Amino acid sequence: MRMQQQGFMAVVGTADDNRHTFPEDAHGSATPTLMVDMVFPEQANHHGTLFGGAALSMMDKLAFLVATRATRRPMVTACSGQIDFRSPVAQGRLVELAGEVVRRGTRSVDVEVRVIAEDLATGERHDSLGGRFTLVAVGGERARPNAVELASPGPEGIGPVSSMVEMVFPGHTNHFGTLFGGQALAWLGKAAFVAAARHARMPVVMAASERIDFHAPVLEGEIVDLAARVLRVGNSSMSVEVIMHAEELLTGQRRLCTRGRFTMVALGYDGRPVPVPQPAEPTC
Repeated sequence: MRMQQQGFMAVVGTADDNRHTFPEDAHGSATPTLMVDMVFPEQANHHGTLFGGAALSMMDKLAFLVATRATRRPMVTACSGQIDFRSPVAQGRLVELAGEVVRRGTRSVDVEVRVIAEDLATGERHDSLGGRFTLVAVGGERARPNAVELASPGPEGIGPVSSMVEMVFPGHTNHFGTLFGGQALAWLGKAAFVAAARHARMPVVMAASERIDFHAPVLEGEIVDLAARVLRVGNSSMSVEVIMHAEELLTGQRRLCTRGRFTMVALGYDGRPVPVPQPAEPTC
């Protein structure tokens, strides 16, 4: 199934003007930006697969983050190009979205977004859909990047780091205009779940929240960048550390906001704890 040239928003400006490009120092990282999410029942259709509109919403959100990070200017979606739906994404699957800038114009950028579906039980991954979004800069000049404040390195983890980004919208904030603590905990818990499930390749649940440190508030309109990794593995449990940074999109300024550690337990089909894979012993 294909969707041809769906316009999301009418914007003054052209996406085809290539006479000039954004400054070279606005490129940002050459590494694709990743966003990870789960397909929950409210995002699925009556067939039990990811609703097409929900998939497009995820892709558009990531395209916005990629474009704004690359240009450090306010960006809006002008249009989407051809969206190819290659295979359905079943409820309960993890979806990993990867986005990168593929073209820069005078006021616009094109962002290519791919959606990979992952079966957490087997690790099997499928390229499910992909497409291109054109975003246009609005407002003033590009802001200058500020200093970056990163978390100090923690203990060495087991396996790869699971990363995800989220946007802080008004519905996520309290009456002070900062990220509600409960929402921060929900995102930390989701990141811990993904890291633990990827290690165990079986259903996992949270058994305990060992420690949560809130270092700084997150403001409405910022993004949060979460990194989760398994630190220790027991018989059926895993200790997962999650670090959350906030980033001001127009300046690139980042600061450590929250750090937490969770105990996740693997469960069998009967709901009882089951052994998880142990880390490989180092070889001489």
